[in-house]
Amino acid sequence: MPGQLKSGKLKAKANFSKTKIAIVVAEWNEAITDALYVGAKDCLLAHGLKKSNILKKSVPGTFELTLGSLWMAEKKDVDAVIAIGCVIQGDTPHFDYICQAVSYGITEVTIKTKKPVVFGVLTVLTEAQALERAGGKLGNKGEEAALTALSMLKF
Repeated sequence: MPGQLKSGKLKAKANFSKTKIAIVVAEWNEAITDALYVGAKDCLLAHGLKKSNILKKSVPGTFELTLGSLWMAEKKDVDAVIAIGCVIQGDTPHFDYICQAVSYGITEVTIKTKKPVVFGVLTVLTEAQALERAGGKLGNKGEEAALTALSMLKF
């Protein structure tokens, strides 16, 4: 992604001490979404955000991330939103519908509010794949979502 290094740090220094970011977290697949949240929060703190300027809001599932993200993005004092969820494919087409709806919904929230609303949703085939991306051997996609939000705020 532009402005980022693979090490998890932004290329250029920026002062994020007054930045406020909301992280909307789906409760479904909670062990995974909690790990993604921790990755995002720790990354934001490492880049100078104050703990009090990181707002965590929970929604029941990934489908509800769109409305939760809209509510947070509409707040005047929120600079960006990170939507965190995890959808694991099952035996029904539910996976396809949820993934399509939330990706479209998050895009619409971004366009409507003209604020960065970052898609931090894992769409995986197995729980093992999710765990690999929530702090496992493939890193933490929550951290990547936080870096994306910060990069967009510097745009």
